[in-house]
Amino acid sequence: TVVAAISAGYRAIDCACDYGNEQQVGEGIAAAISAGLCTREELFITSKLWNTYHAAEHVPMAMARTLKDLGLEYVDLYLIHFPIALQFVPFEEAYPPEWLPPGGDKMVYAKVPVSETWGAMEKLKEQGLAKEIGVSNFNCQAIRDLLSYCKIPPAVNQIELHPFNTQEHLVKYCQQEGIVVTGFSPLGSPSYVELGGAKDGDACWDAAPVKAAAAAHGKTAAQVLLRWGMQHHGTIVPKSTNIDRIKQNIGIFDFALSDDEMTAISGLDQGRR
Repeated sequence: TVVAAISAGYRAIDCACDYGNEQQVGEGIAAAISAGLCTREELFITSKLWNTYHAAEHVPMAMARTLKDLGLEYVDLYLIHFPIALQFVPFEEAYPPEWLPPGGDKMVYAKVPVSETWGAMEKLKEQGLAKEIGVSNFNCQAIRDLLSYCKIPPAVNQIELHPFNTQEHLVKYCQQEGIVVTGFSPLGSPSYVELGGAKDGDACWDAAPVKAAAAAHGKTAAQVLLRWGMQHHGTIVPKSTNIDRIKQNIGIFDFALSDDEMTAISGLDQGRR
Protein backbone atom coordinates (compact mmCIF):
# COMPACT_ATOMS: atom_id res chain seq x y z
CA THR A 1 0.00 0.00 0.00
CA VAL A 2 2.86 2.40 0.82
CA VAL A 3 4.49 1.77 -2.55
CA ALA A 4 1.14 2.26 -4.32
CA ALA A 5 0.57 5.55 -2.47
CA ILE A 6 4.02 6.86 -3.35
CA SER A 7 3.49 5.76 -6.96
CA ALA A 8 0.24 7.74 -6.99
CA GLY A 9 2.08 10.88 -5.89
CA TYR A 10 1.84 10.92 -2.10
CA ARG A 11 4.93 12.08 -0.24
CA ALA A 12 3.62 12.46 3.33
CA ILE A 13 3.16 9.28 5.35
CA ASP A 14 1.47 9.44 8.75
CA CYS A 15 2.64 6.74 11.16
CA ALA A 16 2.46 5.94 14.87
CA CYS A 17 3.69 3.33 17.30
CA ASP A 18 0.06 2.65 18.20
CA TYR A 19 -0.87 1.71 14.62
CA GLY A 20 1.27 -1.41 14.97
CA ASN A 21 2.56 -1.35 11.39
CA GLU A 22 5.69 0.80 11.37
CA GLN A 23 7.91 -2.11 10.36
CA GLN A 24 5.69 -2.80 7.33
CA VAL A 25 5.56 0.91 6.47
CA GLY A 26 9.34 1.01 6.67
CA GLU A 27 9.59 -1.90 4.26
CA GLY A 28 7.30 -0.03 1.84
CA ILE A 29 9.39 3.13 2.09
CA ALA A 30 12.58 1.17 1.42
CA ALA A 31 10.98 -0.57 -1.57
CA ALA A 32 9.79 2.72 -3.05
CA ILE A 33 13.20 4.34 -2.68
CA SER A 34 14.93 1.26 -4.08
CA ALA A 35 12.59 1.34 -7.09
CA GLY A 36 13.51 4.95 -7.77
CA LEU A 37 10.00 6.26 -7.07
CA CYS A 38 11.34 8.87 -4.64
CA THR A 39 14.25 9.79 -2.42
CA ARG A 40 14.17 9.92 1.37
CA GLU A 41 14.45 13.70 1.21
CA GLU A 42 11.27 13.92 -0.87
CA LEU A 43 9.24 12.11 1.80
CA PHE A 44 7.69 13.64 4.90
CA ILE A 45 7.38 10.95 7.57
CA THR A 46 5.40 11.55 10.74
CA SER A 47 5.30 9.29 13.78
CA LYS A 48 3.88 9.61 17.28
CA LEU A 49 4.93 8.95 20.85
CA TRP A 50 2.55 6.57 22.61
CA ASN A 51 1.05 7.27 26.03
CA THR A 52 3.11 4.67 27.89
CA TYR A 53 6.41 6.34 26.96
CA HIS A 54 5.85 9.85 28.34
CA ALA A 55 8.56 9.71 31.03
CA ALA A 56 11.76 11.52 30.03
CA GLU A 57 13.80 8.31 30.10
CA HIS A 58 11.30 6.49 27.86
CA VAL A 59 10.90 9.09 25.09
CA PRO A 60 14.31 8.44 23.41
CA MET A 61 13.72 4.70 23.72
CA ALA A 62 10.38 4.98 21.94
CA MET A 63 11.94 7.17 19.25
CA ALA A 64 14.74 4.62 18.71
CA ARG A 65 12.20 1.81 18.32
CA THR A 66 10.19 3.80 15.78
CA LEU A 67 13.30 4.65 13.74
CA LYS A 68 14.43 1.03 13.82
CA ASP A 69 11.04 -0.23 12.64
CA LEU A 70 10.80 2.41 9.91
CA GLY A 71 14.40 1.83 8.84
CA LEU A 72 15.12 5.56 9.03
CA GLU A 73 17.74 7.81 10.60
CA TYR A 74 15.19 10.51 11.40
CA VAL A 75 11.50 11.39 11.08
CA ASP A 76 10.32 14.70 9.72
CA LEU A 77 7.75 15.14 12.47
CA TYR A 78 7.30 13.45 15.85
CA LEU A 79 4.10 14.10 17.82
CA ILE A 80 2.89 13.42 21.34
CA HIS A 81 -0.06 11.23 20.35
CA PHE A 82 -2.28 12.18 23.31
CA PRO A 83 -1.86 14.45 26.35
CA ILE A 84 -2.36 11.32 28.47
CA ALA A 85 0.43 9.53 30.34
CA LEU A 86 -0.11 5.84 31.02
CA GLN A 87 1.88 3.32 33.03
CA PHE A 88 5.07 2.25 31.26
CA VAL A 89 4.94 -1.13 29.51
CA PRO A 90 8.30 -2.66 28.47
CA PHE A 91 8.64 -3.63 24.80
CA GLU A 92 9.03 -7.30 25.68
CA GLU A 93 5.66 -7.33 27.45
CA ALA A 94 3.65 -5.72 24.66
CA TYR A 95 4.38 -3.62 21.59
CA PRO A 96 2.48 -1.60 20.79
CA PRO A 97 1.01 -1.63 24.32
CA GLU A 98 -2.30 0.04 23.40
CA TRP A 99 -4.56 1.57 26.08
CA LEU A 100 -4.73 -1.19 28.68
CA PRO A 101 -1.75 -2.82 30.39
CA PRO A 102 -1.16 -6.50 29.55
CA GLY A 103 -3.83 -8.54 31.30
CA GLY A 104 -5.52 -5.42 32.66
CA ASP A 105 -9.10 -4.26 32.23
CA LYS A 106 -8.65 -0.52 32.83
CA MET A 107 -6.21 2.24 32.01
CA VAL A 108 -3.46 2.88 34.56
CA TYR A 109 -2.30 6.49 34.56
CA ALA A 110 1.24 7.66 35.20
CA LYS A 111 2.13 10.86 37.06
CA VAL A 112 4.15 12.37 34.23
CA PRO A 113 3.45 16.01 33.32
CA VAL A 114 3.46 17.09 29.70
CA SER A 115 6.31 19.46 30.59
CA GLU A 116 8.59 16.47 31.27
CA THR A 117 7.58 14.76 28.04
CA TRP A 118 8.01 17.92 25.99
CA GLY A 119 11.49 18.52 27.38
CA ALA A 120 12.50 15.08 26.12
CA MET A 121 10.84 15.80 22.76
CA GLU A 122 12.88 18.99 22.43
CA LYS A 123 16.05 16.94 22.90
CA LEU A 124 15.02 14.69 19.99
CA LYS A 125 14.82 17.74 17.74
CA GLU A 126 18.13 19.07 19.01
CA GLN A 127 19.72 15.70 18.21
CA GLY A 128 18.28 15.68 14.69
CA LEU A 129 16.21 12.53 15.27
CA ALA A 130 13.05 14.54 14.57
CA LYS A 131 13.20 17.50 12.22
CA GLU A 132 10.11 18.97 13.87
CA ILE A 133 8.10 18.12 16.99
CA GLY A 134 4.44 18.63 17.73
CA VAL A 135 1.32 17.38 19.44
CA SER A 136 -1.90 15.57 18.64
CA ASN A 137 -5.33 15.73 20.24
CA PHE A 138 -4.39 18.84 22.26
CA ASN A 139 -7.12 21.39 23.02
CA CYS A 140 -6.63 25.15 23.46
CA GLN A 141 -5.91 24.90 27.17
CA ALA A 142 -3.29 22.19 26.71
CA ILE A 143 -1.54 24.22 24.01
CA ARG A 144 -1.66 27.43 26.07
CA ASP A 145 -0.02 25.58 28.95
CA LEU A 146 2.65 24.08 26.69
CA LEU A 147 3.47 27.46 25.16
CA SER A 148 3.99 28.92 28.64
CA TYR A 149 7.16 26.90 29.28
CA CYS A 150 8.44 25.29 26.07
CA LYS A 151 11.79 26.24 24.55
CA ILE A 152 10.70 24.91 21.16
CA PRO A 153 7.01 25.48 20.34
CA PRO A 154 5.02 22.69 18.70
CA ALA A 155 5.11 22.86 14.91
CA VAL A 156 1.88 20.93 14.44
CA ASN A 157 -1.31 19.97 16.25
CA GLN A 158 -3.01 16.96 14.63
CA ILE A 159 -6.69 16.79 15.56
CA GLU A 160 -9.96 15.28 14.34
CA LEU A 161 -11.43 17.62 11.74
CA HIS A 162 -14.32 17.18 9.31
CA PRO A 163 -17.57 19.03 8.57
CA PHE A 164 -19.34 17.38 11.54
CA ASN A 165 -16.51 18.50 13.86
CA THR A 166 -14.94 21.71 12.57
CA GLN A 167 -13.32 22.85 15.87
CA GLU A 168 -13.25 26.46 14.66
CA HIS A 169 -11.90 28.01 17.86
CA LEU A 170 -9.07 25.48 18.21
CA VAL A 171 -8.09 25.85 14.55
CA LYS A 172 -8.10 29.64 14.83
CA TYR A 173 -6.04 29.58 18.04
CA CYS A 174 -3.41 27.25 16.56
CA GLN A 175 -3.11 29.39 13.45
CA GLN A 176 -2.82 32.51 15.62
CA GLU A 177 0.11 30.88 17.44
CA GLY A 178 1.81 29.76 14.22
CA ILE A 179 0.99 26.09 14.77
CA VAL A 180 0.11 24.10 11.65
CA VAL A 181 -3.20 22.25 11.98
CA THR A 182 -3.46 18.77 10.47
CA GLY A 183 -6.85 17.09 10.34
CA PHE A 184 -7.33 13.36 10.76
CA SER A 185 -10.59 11.51 9.97
CA PRO A 186 -11.31 14.04 7.17
CA LEU A 187 -14.29 12.00 5.92
CA GLY A 188 -15.92 11.78 9.33
CA SER A 189 -15.47 8.72 11.48
CA PRO A 190 -16.37 5.66 9.36
CA SER A 191 -13.13 3.88 10.28
CA TYR A 192 -14.23 3.88 13.93
CA VAL A 193 -17.54 2.08 13.28
CA GLU A 194 -15.99 -1.38 13.51
CA LEU A 195 -14.27 -0.36 16.76
CA GLY A 196 -17.53 0.79 18.31
CA GLY A 197 -16.35 4.40 18.43
CA ALA A 198 -18.74 5.73 15.78
CA LYS A 199 -22.05 5.01 14.08
CA ASP A 200 -22.79 4.48 10.40
CA GLY A 201 -24.27 7.98 10.21
CA ASP A 202 -21.03 9.63 11.33
CA ALA A 203 -19.61 9.77 7.78
CA CYS A 204 -20.12 13.16 6.12
CA TRP A 205 -20.42 12.17 2.47
CA ASP A 206 -24.21 11.84 2.44
CA ALA A 207 -24.80 15.42 3.60
CA ALA A 208 -26.70 17.53 1.04
CA PRO A 209 -24.11 20.35 0.71
CA VAL A 210 -21.38 17.79 0.09
CA LYS A 211 -23.41 16.00 -2.57
CA ALA A 212 -24.28 19.31 -4.24
CA ALA A 213 -20.64 20.37 -4.42
CA ALA A 214 -19.64 16.96 -5.75
CA ALA A 215 -22.20 17.23 -8.56
CA ALA A 216 -21.16 20.80 -9.38
CA HIS A 217 -17.47 19.94 -9.70
CA GLY A 218 -17.76 16.43 -11.14
CA LYS A 219 -16.01 14.98 -8.10
CA THR A 220 -16.80 12.31 -5.54
CA ALA A 221 -18.20 13.29 -2.16
CA ALA A 222 -14.97 12.07 -0.55
CA GLN A 223 -12.93 14.36 -2.80
CA VAL A 224 -15.13 17.30 -1.82
CA LEU A 225 -14.60 16.52 1.87
CA LEU A 226 -10.84 16.33 1.42
CA ARG A 227 -10.84 19.59 -0.51
CA TRP A 228 -12.91 21.21 2.25
CA GLY A 229 -10.26 20.11 4.75
CA MET A 230 -7.46 21.66 2.74
CA GLN A 231 -9.26 24.97 2.37
CA HIS A 232 -10.50 24.97 5.96
CA HIS A 233 -7.28 24.24 7.84
CA GLY A 234 -4.53 23.36 5.36
CA THR A 235 -3.29 19.79 5.80
CA ILE A 236 -5.13 16.48 6.02
CA VAL A 237 -4.28 12.81 6.48
CA PRO A 238 -6.75 10.63 4.57
CA LYS A 239 -6.66 6.93 5.34
CA SER A 240 -7.27 4.08 2.89
CA THR A 241 -5.90 0.68 1.92
CA ASN A 242 -7.95 0.59 -1.30
CA ILE A 243 -5.71 1.37 -4.28
CA ASP A 244 -8.46 3.02 -6.33
CA ARG A 245 -9.48 5.25 -3.42
CA ILE A 246 -5.86 6.13 -2.71
CA LYS A 247 -5.64 7.42 -6.28
CA GLN A 248 -9.00 9.23 -6.01
CA ASN A 249 -8.04 10.90 -2.74
CA ILE A 250 -5.12 12.74 -4.31
CA GLY A 251 -7.26 14.12 -7.14
CA ILE A 252 -8.24 17.27 -5.26
CA PHE A 253 -5.79 19.82 -6.64
CA ASP A 254 -7.64 20.65 -9.85
CA PHE A 255 -10.68 22.36 -8.32
CA ALA A 256 -11.61 24.66 -5.46
CA LEU A 257 -14.76 25.05 -3.43
CA SER A 258 -16.46 28.45 -3.57
CA ASP A 259 -16.97 30.56 -0.46
CA ASP A 260 -20.65 29.62 -0.48
CA GLU A 261 -19.85 25.92 -0.73
CA MET A 262 -17.32 26.18 2.11
CA THR A 263 -19.87 28.00 4.28
CA ALA A 264 -22.58 25.44 3.57
CA ILE A 265 -20.32 22.47 4.32
CA SER A 266 -18.85 24.10 7.44
CA GLY A 267 -22.43 24.70 8.58
CA LEU A 268 -22.82 20.95 9.07
CA ASP A 269 -20.79 21.21 12.28
CA GLN A 270 -22.32 19.31 15.20
CA GLY A 271 -19.26 18.95 17.40
CA ARG A 272 -19.56 15.22 16.64
CA ARG A 273 -16.48 13.03 17.17
